[in-house]
Amino acid sequence: MVIKDRISKEEVNEMPKVVFEGQMFVVDTPEQADFAVRYLSQFDLLGIDSETRPAFKRGEIHKVALLQIATYERCYMFRLNKFGMTLPLINLLENPHIVKVGLSLKDDFMMLHQRADFEPRGVIELQTYVTQFGIKDLSLQKIYANLFGQKISKAQRLSNWEADELTIPQQQYASIDAWACIQIYRKLEELRKSGDYEIQIVEEPIDEPTQ
Repeated sequence: MVIKDRISKEEVNEMPKVVFEGQMFVVDTPEQADFAVRYLSQFDLLGIDSETRPAFKRGEIHKVALLQIATYERCYMFRLNKFGMTLPLINLLENPHIVKVGLSLKDDFMMLHQRADFEPRGVIELQTYVTQFGIKDLSLQKIYANLFGQKISKAQRLSNWEADELTIPQQQYASIDAWACIQIYRKLEELRKSGDYEIQIVEEPIDEPTQ
């Protein structure tokens, strides 16, 4: 397999969009959260991400509204703006035996710490992990496009994550962001073990001199 060290926005925009075909569960109550955590605790690898309601006014600040945790086939979306961080959820994030893969996890955990104090364990930061393969792009969209030839749409990124009901497009977006982390990690682990890949160095475009 050929992996490029970087990929252009133009290339990404021409790719077909990713669709999450697994099951999506919106978790609205502590009871639902406990059930979801019991299910997720059966797995040794999970993808995680979070969403926060965007702020459009100066001085406006929102706490993280949604925590997404995905397996290969399911994504649970914990609506933290409705019930906060439950103890079982904290225990899952602190469990060193369950690997949690994500991107920009430092930012995610910083936001989550505004809701509860916890010490994340068993985490893998993709922005660090991909550099071992010579990949220089650090956005989820570009990493996924590089490996799978599909585009992760960002159309819902600035939508209202504290809305009474999350729309299907919002659920798709949130699920894909967590699930894609597992897919990337699993693919790179397969390539690392097999050694069946090569890095293609893409020359950076030369800026034309201004007149």
